Amino acid sequence: MIATLKTFAKQRKALRLLRDQQTNEVMYGGGARGGKSWIGNAWILMAAISMPGSAWLVAREELTKLRDTTLLTYFKVANALGAKGEYSFNSASLTATFHNGSVVFFREIKWIPSDPEFDRLGSYDLTGAFVDEAQQIHPKAVSVLRGRFSLLTGELGDDGLPLWRTVPKMLFTCNPSKNWIYTDFYKPSVEGRLEAHKAFVVSLATDNPFVSEDYLANLRRSDAVTVARLLDGNFEYDDDPTVLVGYDAISQLLLNDQVAAGRHCLTVDVARFGSDTTVIYRWLGFRMVERTVLKNYAVPQVADAVKLKMRQHRVLPGQVVVDDDGVGGGVVDLIPGCVPFVAQSVPLADPAAVKVRNLKTGRMEPPKENYDNLKSQCAFRMAARMARGEVFVYPEAAGLDWDRIAEELAQWKRLKPDSDGKLRLVPKTTMKAALGRSPDDGDNFIMREMLELAAPNYKRRSALSAIIQ
Repeated sequence: MIATLKTFAKQRKALRLLRDQQTNEVMYGGGARGGKSWIGNAWILMAAISMPGSAWLVAREELTKLRDTTLLTYFKVANALGAKGEYSFNSASLTATFHNGSVVFFREIKWIPSDPEFDRLGSYDLTGAFVDEAQQIHPKAVSVLRGRFSLLTGELGDDGLPLWRTVPKMLFTCNPSKNWIYTDFYKPSVEGRLEAHKAFVVSLATDNPFVSEDYLANLRRSDAVTVARLLDGNFEYDDDPTVLVGYDAISQLLLNDQVAAGRHCLTVDVARFGSDTTVIYRWLGFRMVERTVLKNYAVPQVADAVKLKMRQHRVLPGQVVVDDDGVGGGVVDLIPGCVPFVAQSVPLADPAAVKVRNLKTGRMEPPKENYDNLKSQCAFRMAARMARGEVFVYPEAAGLDWDRIAEELAQWKRLKPDSDGKLRLVPKTTMKAALGRSPDDGDNFIMREMLELAAPNYKRRSALSAIIQ
């Protein structure tokens, strides 16, 4: 006989969604002590017992955290339910086998270079899955899991009908994070456009009647970011100390109308390697005034679109920065005199830096910049400029997608901050993993900084006459 489990209102709401025949995916949590791991394990245990022959996955990014937190909570819930006698547990394989034929697999689903497509998940036929601390999970793993559900109908009873039937179910638990959780669940939920097969149940420490007042008082004494995220469940804050552009600085971009208009210039992030979108920004100094998205454009078409904007706004080639990686090099070739942006090239001299004497050559030269490459240099410089309030995103800019921009800027982070070596931006692959897409808008902000470095380092050719004919 399974005991009745003590739950509170938000947990019961999640359980109802996990038992209906319409909802496929439930995101639960949003703060500390909202009963996330407890309700996830409770659902898995009760479902495995009530659905003979079913198969379930309990997953977390790292095996150590899975063993030390999620699995320990599983055992506590099993004790509370009086369900220890319902299954046997193999500690070597991390598998719980129930006497009714159900099985629960406890697995690490960390992204690893040797298995970027998560092929190791391909052998599972699942009834449902519980992914704990889902904000840490690579979105590719979630995509692969969505295709691993096949045991949707239970064994037949004496009447010839299935003993149970369910739709595919996935429960995610989370704390606030500006990644796929934000774009796929939080933002659509806040804006009332969450897909019908998804649900987001916000559960905070203040919703949990079993949390002590001492814990809440201690949490309230934490720093402002921790309070905002873990007590208030604010997804707009990020407590990652490696973040280059904080929430306040990003929000201020739309308000910095004191930034003076400057010369007209363009930045062009060209589609590459299977991507189908080119993004062009038009700037007046550090005022971003127009965003243009070109879908499925071939290289000559992209070049023609850039040239058209150059003619319309009288932009000189030396004021156009084009991503020179991949197929972007073809666009560079078609716009003579433009400034190519080679992300992995060496950093450039800062024209504003005070020159020092080179002891080897005896010449007065700008000091070397302490960055691993040009992209890192431009990203760190632009982040500092944003923090100083020197960048303005015109709120009425044509084609503006502010949410997309803010999400991508939040992914600018320093790689290995504890290292004494050169300053490095996290690689683009890491940003793509967090966002589930290429950070094309963020790259335009990075390339804009290139023009502040390019003047003394490139010999520009004024080919405007050839462009506008």
